[in-house]
Amino acid sequence: MRTLLQCYLPASEHAYVLKVTKVIKDELGDKKFSILIDEARDCSIKEEMAIILRFLDDHGELQERFLAIKHITDCTSAGTKEALVHVLEYHGLPINRLRGQGYDGASNMRGEFNGLQKLIRDESPYAFFVHCFAHQLQLVVVTVAQCCPVIADFFNYLPLIVTQVSSSCKRKDALLAKHQDNLIEMMENCKISSGTGLHQETNLARPGATHWGSHLRTLLRMYTMWNAVVDVLAIVVDDAREHTSQGGASGLIIQMECFQFVFIMLFLINLLSITNLLSQALQRKKQDVVEAMRLILDVKEALQNMRDNGYESLCDQANNFCEEHGIEVPNMDDLVGAMGQSVRSKNKVTRHHYFKVSIFNVALDATLTEMNHRFNEVNTELVDCMSCLTPTNNFSKFNVEKLIRLAEIYAEDFTQAERLLLRTQLPTFLTNIRRSDEFDGFSDVSTLARLMVQTTKHRTFQLVYRLIELTLILPVAISSVERILSAMKIIKTDLRNKISDDWLNDLMVCYCEQRIFKSIPDDQIMIRFQKMKDRNGHLPREYNVIS
Repeated sequence: MRTLLQCYLPASEHAYVLKVTKVIKDELGDKKFSILIDEARDCSIKEEMAIILRFLDDHGELQERFLAIKHITDCTSAGTKEALVHVLEYHGLPINRLRGQGYDGASNMRGEFNGLQKLIRDESPYAFFVHCFAHQLQLVVVTVAQCCPVIADFFNYLPLIVTQVSSSCKRKDALLAKHQDNLIEMMENCKISSGTGLHQETNLARPGATHWGSHLRTLLRMYTMWNAVVDVLAIVVDDAREHTSQGGASGLIIQMECFQFVFIMLFLINLLSITNLLSQALQRKKQDVVEAMRLILDVKEALQNMRDNGYESLCDQANNFCEEHGIEVPNMDDLVGAMGQSVRSKNKVTRHHYFKVSIFNVALDATLTEMNHRFNEVNTELVDCMSCLTPTNNFSKFNVEKLIRLAEIYAEDFTQAERLLLRTQLPTFLTNIRRSDEFDGFSDVSTLARLMVQTTKHRTFQLVYRLIELTLILPVAISSVERILSAMKIIKTDLRNKISDDWLNDLMVCYCEQRIFKSIPDDQIMIRFQKMKDRNGHLPREYNVIS
């Protein structure tokens, strides 16, 4: 039946999208919600703005639903706000129910005086803005790459090595063959084990300029394919007809077979592994701000522990790697030029001081400083009050006064009488939850909300549940919107670049909300389709379901 309806596109798609958005709006009801917004340019050079709603459904589950994609001709904060308000009004969502905004770091979005978030808060004062945590973490990692000259040089050499090794089919095949030979040799020497799914065919991944998490993947593959990479670079040097045609491969070999290069590579693998765990966690769809704050504190603690206790183990890793691959390990007591200075400089330090202070400590200090600076939301009063709801360690952070303050911050959601009642309801709630066996063994606010609905405690403690709802809908990262914009590249391609804006929106909603789309019965779609006045045709009589 759906194949028959598709003959009447785009009217049938619009009938589908009307039902999908109706399901989403019914799921939202009259609850408060937040918005996640990001912009991207499509293949026909149009600026598209994707909008996602974040809310708590009737089952206590945190939901992020794709609402619409809007073509905007004015990318200023005023133009973006006008487009956003138009979409919300079209779907019957008043802006005064908005309780959170999640954007990237663009000036027109997060500007303190004229940005979109400020213009929205002028109309909805309780729509608090959170700069995407994932984007802030990205900026932290960028700082690591620029903290000292030798690390910046390392990141300049990294893409050159990948280019030299993977620039042609011949070199790529040689790399895979060399790596396979190395794996077989290690299996024969019992250095690695074999098994299903292990040691799959791989290649050097090119690091992305805007996605710094890709650098960790590149470093890990270079670590595992080290011998093969060096061998291929040597082949490039041997096959060059002229010295100028080798593309600097001999210089790259010299750089790689150096203790400093190995030390920085292993150091960055350890450092980026810590930040990558946080990056992966922030990209989960149902991440809440309290859990994100806890993860950030854990990463800071891990980085500080690495700075205090990680240097010796890093040196051992570098020494073992160099001994295994025949790289000379220098004497750490020898004098060398200070950072950025010539070897002829009179200002010299030991190699130990050079690697530990000038590289190791500088990079970690820059990372910790940038973490404290970027994630300033962690220290704000709003998030500090919300953290009191976390059930970790049997609600050890539960604080009645801070939760009352949270209700005062959201003054529109709590009347003066309700704030007075909340003062007596909070201690009763804490006692009741601690005595209930259903609430043992979990540590996140999302599970707390779901269990309260399952046990109907959200009706008994309505005011507390309202605080939990406001905490959960506050956005953390805009990864969900970025996934929507990635899906746009599937829907609108170079061969389909004439799709109209309305049709693109209909296709995107049906594609991105497939679960809802597949759950709608065909009969409802046909009834809706036949009632549409702007449809391109009528269904055949035998499919007519309207008497």
